Order: sequence, then C-alpha cells, then structure tokens
Amino acid sequence: MKISIVWMATGLSALWLSAASQAETVVVVNPGAAVPSKDQITDVYLGKDQSMAPLDLPESTAVRADFYKKATGRDLAQVKATWSRLMFSGKAQPPKEVADAAAVKKAIAADPKAIGYIDKSAVDSSVKVALTLD
Repeated sequence: MKISIVWMATGLSALWLSAASQAETVVVVNPGAAVPSKDQITDVYLGKDQSMAPLDLPESTAVRADFYKKATGRDLAQVKATWSRLMFSGKAQPPKEVADAAAVKKAIAADPKAIGYIDKSAVDSSVKVALTLD
C-alpha cells in the first residue's frame, strides 16, 4: 500500500511539474507604452535600468520563478542576492510585489511606466504583451 501511495504522489508531482512547465509567462506593459527589448526587461528586473516600474508576483508563485529563469537566466536566490546588494548600496529598490495577475494588470493600467509578468492565460485588453518567454 505504501509503495502505491508513493508512486501516486510521485506521478502527481511529475504531472504538476509538466503542467507548470507548459504554462507560458508573458511580460506585459500598458497598452500605450512602447515595447521594451528583452535586454531592457532583463536590466529593469535586475536593477540596471530604472526607466520602468517593475512589478513582481509573490515569491511562492511558479510564474515568478519561471519569469526570472527565462528573462534573466537566474534563479530566485540569485535575484534576491542581486537586489540585496543594490538595496544595501542605495542604488535601486526591488520591484514592487503585488498579490496576483489581476493586481499586475490593474497597476499597469494605472501607470504607463509599469511593467510586469503574468501567465499568458490572464492577458486581456488592459495590458499589452511585450514579450513571450519560452
């Protein structure tokens, strides 16, 4: 009985990971904003470019980990270390954390300088897709 429960849990975990890896993360901006390049998006989210107001989803979300891995080539621990150094030196403030995709879209609709990332399935007319990460 224990073996089948472990096998089932492992199978469900693999299914969840497979579904999570198939989700598409997109970078979104205000519909009236210019579309930034991938390099500019990377620089904004690593504190090298302050021309935009970046938004982050909660650290516990799979979309956040997926975004940073694909957009910056870094995992969350590396990104956190980067922001710690920048904050300590007074050079930049980290992205503002918002609760969910709806909050990202609301903030972007209200601020033409805002930039965020969400799952592609959450995109609507309140935002413009600047980059699809795959």
